[in-house]
Amino acid sequence: QVQRVESGGQLVQSGGSLRLSCATSGRPFTRDVMGWFRQALGKEREFVGAITWSADFSIYADSVKGRFTISRDNAKNTVYLQMNRLKPEDTAVYYCAATRRLARSAGDYDYWGQGTQVTVSS
Repeated sequence: QVQRVESGGQLVQSGGSLRLSCATSGRPFTRDVMGWFRQALGKEREFVGAITWSADFSIYADSVKGRFTISRDNAKNTVYLQMNRLKPEDTAVYYCAATRRLARSAGDYDYWGQGTQVTVSS
């Protein structure tokens, strides 16, 4: 009954910016922490960042800290990932999911979306 849909993935040049969206349906009053993960070809799923329900605190992987920013609009049941100064190594399928407490492990999250492809050219 819970569904998440990621969108906004595009082909973008190195140094460019992109904003991803993750819309959730089926739980209009959820107060879960929302996280972003990514998975490149041949690699395991990697933590990108997460944000609390009230958006008073967020955490990021060292590889994206200072370049990526997570925000959310709870009235729209949507979380965003603003990506700036993109690098080729950011190329991956990006996923969103929820957890009860702030966490960095994919195993702590549930109700994953199908992902959206981000490709950064050199």
